[in-house]
Amino acid sequence: MPNLKIHVSDSVWNNKAADLTGLLRPIRELLCSEFHVEPEACQLAIIPVHGLPDQPEVAVEIQIMPRSERTRDQISAVGQKLQVLLREVTGSRVAVRVSALDPVTYVALK
Repeated sequence: MPNLKIHVSDSVWNNKAADLTGLLRPIRELLCSEFHVEPEACQLAIIPVHGLPDQPEVAVEIQIMPRSERTRDQISAVGQKLQVLLREVTGSRVAVRVSALDPVTYVALK
């Protein structure tokens, strides 16, 4: 179950909101395909933010449950695909961070 948050600087959001919103389904399809999950398992959000000018204008945070097939290389490849996709749409610097959730302590109420 990937949880994905895309933090977008307000200056980028003001110019690219429709383009970014249009990416949500393709991003979910990418995550489902690459991480072998169903769409219901995904939670995606775009969050406009006010940041410092020396930071990337787009910052992606992904949290996923660890699985043996989710190797560092595979996760990095997914992150790079997201980075390229978002860079192409926004023309901005994009940082991607992925962290594994602890299945013992993780609680989800839906």
